[in-house]
Amino acid sequence: MIIAIDGPSGAGKSTLGKMLAKEFGLLYLDTGAMYRASALAVLRAGVPLEDREKVAEIAAKAKIELVGEPDSMRVLLDGVDVSAEIRTPDVATAASVVSTISDVRKIMVDHQRAIGESAENGCVLEGRDIGSVVFPNADIKFFLTAKPEARARRRFAEDQAKGRSTSYEATLAEINKRDERDVSRADSPLTIPQNATVIDTSELELKDVFELMADQVRKLSQSSTAV
Repeated sequence: MIIAIDGPSGAGKSTLGKMLAKEFGLLYLDTGAMYRASALAVLRAGVPLEDREKVAEIAAKAKIELVGEPDSMRVLLDGVDVSAEIRTPDVATAASVVSTISDVRKIMVDHQRAIGESAENGCVLEGRDIGSVVFPNADIKFFLTAKPEARARRRFAEDQAKGRSTSYEATLAEINKRDERDVSRADSPLTIPQNATVIDTSELELKDVFELMADQVRKLSQSSTAV
């Protein structure tokens, strides 16, 4: 079973993806973390983000691994745990630029497909082009969205809880900038996949969104078993 979860930054994809994977015993794949790891490799190499050819070359050489359970997944870059480092604002900004490069996306999509197809019990993948590009024939597709202000409040609260120095205004500005990049990029722009269930999480509690999603998964599992 392949479950695709797409949507803009801060809509709850990661948290809900982990919850679904844990509930149904599926592999969890945070594709955004893969782009962040690639961006970190580029930053460490000191290569300008505008040098698209060199950026793609570094992304192709980088060994990116996601290991562990959904709640404690670690991201390894060339064998080194960079789980905390890829969550910094600088890496997030770089990742939003790197992810617009077609050659980088092709590398990542191939990697994501290979991981998803090899998952023994199935896989939950979340990102911005899972249901539209990576797995257009996914068994279930979700598109999570929320108003920018709601997403900024959540992201700001997360950053505060982790001791990161930022402001709500700066967080909102970054989310709006990220949204613009995601929907306007030439290769695999953020879009609602065909046949996806759209859920606006702005005014919903996390547990309520989870139950909506889990109910669909259960129905599919039951129908598959009955056949």
